[in-house]
Amino acid sequence: MSKLLSLLVLAAGVTWAQAGKHGVGRAPSPQEVRALGSTIGPDGRGLPEGSGTAKQGREIFAAKCARCHGEKADGNVGPPLVGGQGTLATAKPLKTIGSFWPHATSVWDYVNRAMPFDKPGLLSHSEVYAAVAHLLHINGIIGESDLMNAKTLPKVRMPNRDGFVPDSRPDVK
Repeated sequence: MSKLLSLLVLAAGVTWAQAGKHGVGRAPSPQEVRALGSTIGPDGRGLPEGSGTAKQGREIFAAKCARCHGEKADGNVGPPLVGGQGTLATAKPLKTIGSFWPHATSVWDYVNRAMPFDKPGLLSHSEVYAAVAHLLHINGIIGESDLMNAKTLPKVRMPNRDGFVPDSRPDVK
């Protein structure tokens, strides 16, 4: 009987918590949703105008990213963004841009939407291209002077591009 009572109390608590009576949050306006932009897929469709090189990105990273990710992107308050190659199959995998991320366009999309952590969306599109170019360069993926833009970024071959397998379940598209 006590299990049934506990289950009923838990169900009532969940229902109450989902009732929206806490006065926290609100539905986003259509303008706020539009401001988020479109998600950038692996093929780069939707990438905006702009460009940058690793050389340009080094300064942007130092000014706007290093306080969380460390001067050499090896981690601080935020996670490390460099290294980890060859660790994914070990007992202590290090998932970084150079070891885990399958597409450079996904890195661009994440940096554009979520960084810097305390002011997401602060960077211009060219600053995002440059910062991502810097991260790709320090992971040994591109050269320091390689220009990253909407045409070149989708062509970057990430080290773990083939490390993911498609979901073969029939109900997943």
